[in-house]
Amino acid sequence: MNTHCAVGTASPSLAAKKIPQLQIFSTCPSSSTAPNRYLERVAQVARWSERAGCTGILVYTDNSLIDPWLVSQVILQNTHSLSPLVAVQPLYMHPYSVAKMISTLGFLHGRQVFLNMVAGGFKNDLVALGDTTPHDSRYQRLVEYTLIIRRLLESPKPLTFDGQFYKINGLTLNPPLAPELYPSILVSGSSDAGLAAAAEIGAIPVKYPEPPDTGSNRRESEPCGARIGIVSRLREEDAWKVAHDRFPADRKGQLTRQLA
Repeated sequence: MNTHCAVGTASPSLAAKKIPQLQIFSTCPSSSTAPNRYLERVAQVARWSERAGCTGILVYTDNSLIDPWLVSQVILQNTHSLSPLVAVQPLYMHPYSVAKMISTLGFLHGRQVFLNMVAGGFKNDLVALGDTTPHDSRYQRLVEYTLIIRRLLESPKPLTFDGQFYKINGLTLNPPLAPELYPSILVSGSSDAGLAAAAEIGAIPVKYPEPPDTGSNRRESEPCGARIGIVSRLREEDAWKVAHDRFPADRKGQLTRQLA
């Protein structure tokens, strides 16, 4: 079994409820690499993740994959407590639609959804969608986008928002979301713009940890997450063989790792 896990310390959710200091998220199989019997595979991995004690499971999004919200519905239907960590890219839907999805899933299942806010994406995906927004501006857009989602979920009052990228006038959300189901939010914290965005929207910044000898892994004073990959086999030597075959110590292996 190959499992990519996002491991992070918990930050206060929108409801500021008490949650564990460490939360582990597995990764949902990709529809582009596992097209055969995909529904069965998603349900199987979700049940594995729940039995292993994971808080949730990351559901990716990009132009090559099926819709993450529909996959999340499958996950909720096949588990009892596992929360989908849904990747959300502003180019794919209006923030109202995201808030509506969250409140609808809460209404139907009584379950919390986590959000993994994505500022960018693969270059060819962005080009195909006609998006030429510069890197740092994409994070500014993400801040507005996420704040609209949060405010729609937090308050029953009509929302008016006048930003650089989004404008809303007297918008309300129904059905309302129960406070205990307010989503925790994650965002990439690999750049200064990402860290600033995380602070502004109250999100957990997620980073890729560096090797211990680089000196860059300082102890964080604020909650954060780490994105890691795990390759497991019944025997240790088999796991290492798979890891070295997948990411060889050459230029091709380095590029593969960067893409992953």
